[in-house]
Order: sequence, then C-alpha cells, then structure tokens
Amino acid sequence: MTTASSTAVPTLIGSVQRALRLLEAVGTHRDGAPAKQLAREAGLPLPTAYHLLRTLTHEGYLRRENGVFLFGAAAENLAAAQGARSRPATVTDSLAHWRDAIGVPVYCAVYREGEIELIAVADAPDAPAVDEWASFRETGHAHAIGQCLLGQLDEKDREDYLDRHPVRPLTRYSVRDRAALLERLRTLRRGEPVIERQEYALGTVCAAIPVTAGATIAAMAISVPLDREERLLPAVEQLRGEVASLLRSFVFSISI
Repeated sequence: MTTASSTAVPTLIGSVQRALRLLEAVGTHRDGAPAKQLAREAGLPLPTAYHLLRTLTHEGYLRRENGVFLFGAAAENLAAAQGARSRPATVTDSLAHWRDAIGVPVYCAVYREGEIELIAVADAPDAPAVDEWASFRETGHAHAIGQCLLGQLDEKDREDYLDRHPVRPLTRYSVRDRAALLERLRTLRRGEPVIERQEYALGTVCAAIPVTAGATIAAMAISVPLDREERLLPAVEQLRGEVASLLRSFVFSISI
C-alpha cells in the first residue's frame, strides 16, 4: 500500500541548491570567473550570488583572487578524498596527458539523456581549443565529435536528436541537410576516426574516435589548424592508441 509519507515530495532547501549551482559554475572555469559571470551561469540574481559567494568563501569552499572565484581548500579536500577512493585516472587527467604527449587540444563528449555533452577539454596557449561559437550540444551534425556520437546511436535515438536539433549549414563546408548527414553516418566504418574539415569552424579540421566505456556512448576528438592538416591523422591514430592502452588497464573513468 502506498502511504502519504512514501509519496511526499522531499523538502528541498533552496539556498543549498543555489550554492551548489554556483559551485558547479566555478568548476567549469579552470582559471576562475567573476561574480557576475557565475551569477549568470547559475541563473541567479547578482545580489543572491554575491551573498552565497561570500558565504562559500568564508567557509573555505571558494577563494577569491584578482577578482575571480576559484575552488578553496575545503572543496579541494573533498575532491582529494573522492579521488583517493576512485580509480587512478580521470578524464581530465587523461586529456591533459594526451594534450601534452600529442601536442593538440583533446576533447571528450558523451551522449547523455538525449543530448551531446562535452565533459572535458584540454588545450594550451600554443594549442587552443576550438571556440564554441555555436552550441556543441545543438550542432552535432557539424563537428567531428558530434558526428561520432550520432554514428553510435540507434536509428530511433538519432532521429529523435535530429528532430530536436535540425541540420543547418554552419559554414560553406558543412553537411547541407538531414539526408546528406544520414548518408554520411551510414558510411562510417565501425571504430574508424570521423574526420571533419571546416564544417564547424573555418580554418580548423577535426577528427574523433568512438570510446567504449560500459553502456556510455562516448567519443574523443582532436583539432588542428587547417595549415597543419597533415598532423591530423597521425595525431588521432596516436590518440586512439593511447585510449586503447588506458582502457585495457582499467583506469579510465567517464565519471568526472
């Protein structure tokens, strides 16, 4: 029998929810972000954000340096404790290693709850990532990592995504329509890199590979400037070897 207590909506504390949203926003900025930007990203009024940021800073979960907020010692201690219980390598650690080893920016994305989610990027001043001028989530048809993820979906899920995010050319090199995209996806060879040349951003070429991580649909990608296109295939083959080696050692985790 269902009782009133078993169906009651749990009591949620709004201030805690808002503080957590701010912490999540801080976590997306490696070099910190100012209060106004964090408030906007967390969807909070600026006075509310200021109050919560001051509280989180006082409690040691954040610190303020040169006008931006970063994780403080308390948050870092929590992360360190979690890391001690988890497997040795995370996505972020692995991407940073591959960026340094291969010399190109490296991306990781998953297909989660019907959407393309970019979960980690590792780049450097001399190897910058592609600027997300159009939402990666909504333009999977136009970039290598999106095409790689869409190629792994079954027909129903793929059609559902394209119904919600219609194909539209972003550059003169982009796939022109849905039929052309579906034909391209049908010709992808299982496990082979997906190559995209200036379809998302002019002057940039990209390659992506599928990643097997349990039931998670995932992909890794790299990008290089057009004038260094000769680096693309050797670099993605190096990435594929690195990923395969790490997966065989059972230390790679999609959960970050």
